[in-house]
Amino acid sequence: MRLLIVRHADPDYSIDSLTPAGWEEAKLLADRLAPVLVAAYYVSPLGRAKDTASLTLKQACRTAETCSWLREFAPQAVHPGKDSGHCVWDWLPDAWMAEPKYFDKDHWHETEVFRNAHVKEEYDWVTGELDRLLRRHGYVRNGLFYRAVAPNEDTIVLFCHFGVECVLLSHLLNISPMQLWHGTCAAPSSVTVLYTEERRSGVAFFRMSSFGDVSHLYAGGREPSFAARFCEVYTRFDQRHD
Repeated sequence: MRLLIVRHADPDYSIDSLTPAGWEEAKLLADRLAPVLVAAYYVSPLGRAKDTASLTLKQACRTAETCSWLREFAPQAVHPGKDSGHCVWDWLPDAWMAEPKYFDKDHWHETEVFRNAHVKEEYDWVTGELDRLLRRHGYVRNGLFYRAVAPNEDTIVLFCHFGVECVLLSHLLNISPMQLWHGTCAAPSSVTVLYTEERRSGVAFFRMSSFGDVSHLYAGGREPSFAARFCEVYTRFDQRHD
């Protein structure tokens, strides 16, 4: 099986849709994805993801199943030094890296900050729904790997958001999502690809062959959006700091 996780194109959060640049990104993405033989498409219920998917689906003459669990990862946590809830990523490095548990795949969710925000409950819901979806496509979770009960070379596509994408990857690769939320950057409209490897009969594991690929943008003469990043140097005050 091949799993494609697609982040929505450049967003206009004020209307939960896309910027004009985002629509251009979505068109280039559609040119890339529409020719691919896809077994099934799944999409977040949020407008920016549905709008991104719409051009691919129209060009491919297909429809997508809307999955509530593919929405952006919802818990709001009060970060150290903050006085209100915020998304569980985008922490300052010296804040989250001071807690060793955040690097541990089994204990990252046990801090007071995350317990108060009920992060593990949301994580378990999302990853449980992912496993139910994969079961429908022939792969059943068994501890840290999957049983290939109906092995196949199908491609399925998920249109979603950066925060939840990192949750999915955390589960599939058995690593803490904190390292993915803070150590990776999936630009708008980027494509992450994972394949199953069944090196022993019936035993499958997902291996990531590319993360946040934006080759479709470069092929169309566009640079990736800066929306997913923070300032490269502190003195660039025209770039995002917080």
